Amino acid sequence: MFTSLQEMLVSALGPLGPLIAVGFLGLVLILIALPTMMKKQRDRFSELKIEARSGKADDRALRRGTGGTAEKLEKFAHFLEPQKAEEMSAIRLKLLRAGYPDKSAVHMFHAAKLVLGIGLLALGLIYAMLKSANEEVSTQSMILYTLMPGALGYYLPQYWVNKRMTKRQTEITQGFPDALDLMLVCVEAGQSLDQAIIRVGKESRAGYPALADEFDMVSHEVKAGKERVTVLKDMSERVGIPDVASFVTTLVQSATFGTSIAEALRVYSADMRDKRVMRAEEKANMLPTKLTLGTMMFTVPPLMIILIGPSVYGIATMLGQMNTN
Repeated sequence: MFTSLQEMLVSALGPLGPLIAVGFLGLVLILIALPTMMKKQRDRFSELKIEARSGKADDRALRRGTGGTAEKLEKFAHFLEPQKAEEMSAIRLKLLRAGYPDKSAVHMFHAAKLVLGIGLLALGLIYAMLKSANEEVSTQSMILYTLMPGALGYYLPQYWVNKRMTKRQTEITQGFPDALDLMLVCVEAGQSLDQAIIRVGKESRAGYPALADEFDMVSHEVKAGKERVTVLKDMSERVGIPDVASFVTTLVQSATFGTSIAEALRVYSADMRDKRVMRAEEKANMLPTKLTLGTMMFTVPPLMIILIGPSVYGIATMLGQMNTN
């Protein structure tokens, strides 16, 4: 089917017929999606807020010149952010867990997907045109040369955010037991829980900056007047780690029932140390299983060649002599 379609396009439009057809199809899809993207319902409440802050925004723009990247992307917010509240909340939470707390992070994320997708698609299109001008290229190869770079550029920011989120969560998980031990020492020394959180954030900065950022955010929100229970629950949701969620639950229950925070921290920190030892033992127990495949691939074949090779060579030589006689 592809071969007949390619022959028809080449006979109708010339050697670049398949490429022209792919470009025309992409243009049609863009024109179909453009009215839906341009359609945006008027939000009266947002307009009132924009009018109320217009004076301050103008003053900031005058002080800073033309404005930053975030302000430029704000003009295209309806293009660069999901229109559904559930999708917006999900991508916002993912960016928070990846360490991007800025308000413009969602706009930057979708702008990066759009720019990289279209840019690499254009590069793939140019490469396909140059390759088809020099030699004959099949329709399947031309489609791959054109669409694969665009798909790669579109999904590259998502891959980066997922990788950054996993790395950040791993760092927080590794540093959390040490932070709990330090918090227990601070509380038993007579400091309040808020002072202990500030001290832990300061001392954890060198080894675990992601964990220090979370504790600093908690301390700033408490200083701003937000309830401690709400702040701790927000931290648990923002981090997305079961150990932190259990820690927050322990502190909330301790504050609710009036029990000693130091005692709760002592019990939970001991549990976290046991979990860290169990994780290390689990990785150590998984190591022989992971090494089995490598051992079979890189050790058994050379050993078989060394052991059986001379015998096979001797048998082959003997058979050759028998055939000669």
